[in-house]
Amino acid sequence: MVRELSECFLTIPDARQPKKVTYSIRDCLMSAMGMMFLQDPSLLQFQRRMQDEYEANNLETLFGVSEIPADTQMRVVIDSVSTEKIAKIFPVYLKLLQRGQHLKNYDFMNGYYLIALDGSEYFTSEEISCPCCLKKESKTGKTRYHHQILQSVLIHPEMRQVIPLAPEPIQNYDGHEKQDCEINAAKRVIEKIRKSHPKMKIIITGDGLYSKQPFIEALIQEKMSFILVAKPDDHKIMYKMIENRDKLDNVRELEVSDDKGNLHIYRWTNGVKLNGNQSTQIVNYFEYELFNQELDKITYKNSWVTNIVVGKDNVQDLVRGGRARWKIENETFNTLKNQGYHIEHNFGHGKNNLSNNFFVLNLLAFFMHEIFQLTEITYQKARLKIGTRLEFFNNLRAFMRMQVYVDWTQFIFYVYDPPKARKYYQHN
Repeated sequence: MVRELSECFLTIPDARQPKKVTYSIRDCLMSAMGMMFLQDPSLLQFQRRMQDEYEANNLETLFGVSEIPADTQMRVVIDSVSTEKIAKIFPVYLKLLQRGQHLKNYDFMNGYYLIALDGSEYFTSEEISCPCCLKKESKTGKTRYHHQILQSVLIHPEMRQVIPLAPEPIQNYDGHEKQDCEINAAKRVIEKIRKSHPKMKIIITGDGLYSKQPFIEALIQEKMSFILVAKPDDHKIMYKMIENRDKLDNVRELEVSDDKGNLHIYRWTNGVKLNGNQSTQIVNYFEYELFNQELDKITYKNSWVTNIVVGKDNVQDLVRGGRARWKIENETFNTLKNQGYHIEHNFGHGKNNLSNNFFVLNLLAFFMHEIFQLTEITYQKARLKIGTRLEFFNNLRAFMRMQVYVDWTQFIFYVYDPPKARKYYQHN
């Protein structure tokens, strides 16, 4: 994975004059990647520690960095790099997972993969800004600058690990009078996903923002299926049609009880109009209620639209897919914001792409950790032995300062079982 990452960074064009280049783009990006990988909260402190003999050498042996840049120089170089050039590694890693048969566990319905979409803000300030910043005027006349991202994540209801795909910045672009928005970013994302994975069978899931005709048309154009939240207030005409069908007993229903005293109620109907437009999309509707019989109340209720024909044989799976959307909140954004990745920390804003690039590198580190949790037994044992994610990476940073490691196997082996690892490497 480090080799693939290094090769990706080496392909990034460098517009600087060769004689004036002290630190390569690759070395700057790999140094920043080392900081993100170890979940270090401070770029300045990380760079100062890199002057230590052990840590400097480990950056070379583990990340292949030839010349370690100072924090200011690193920021200047990374600010000039196109975010799309860095994000090219995401489909490469996904294809490696696919080639290794690790995506089999993410097969959701008849060979389809479930991808959740959602937006998130990761930077806000009334003082710091760049040309890419979104702007919002307050009632008091103050301008708030902020950065948002549209994230796509491959998920499965039963899989704890999520697989992030390349993020799409929601930002201002040169030549555009209107500010960018989440829906426009989502349209760009699904186009890029289809281009990177032309044969993948995909179901897109998202909240009520996405269950509008323009985005559904974009999904159909990209030959993607969908499970999108549809609320009554957003689809009054559609719900009126469903209400009329219900009166004629044309809405099907399924009730399933479980051993915890819950009653699962599924209702669906196919072939309804999404809205009142003449060119409206025809969609299929389903809803779900979780009724706690002991408490005598509904504890969960939601409804969705899809282009998949709904029936008794698949309605429970469709609901599982719709409900799995929370994984992009809990397993992705919550982890990035509260489990040591410091995703909302301002590592540096820059004048061009620095803020976006630090976000992407941080997300890439998270992606690598999720891959290790899926594929690497020694890493899994080390995580299990140490416990929480925060404590695990505290240990990684501590071990990095103790000695020089010849490769990643030795490094993780030392974290997992130092005496055994020491004996093994002395023998070999």
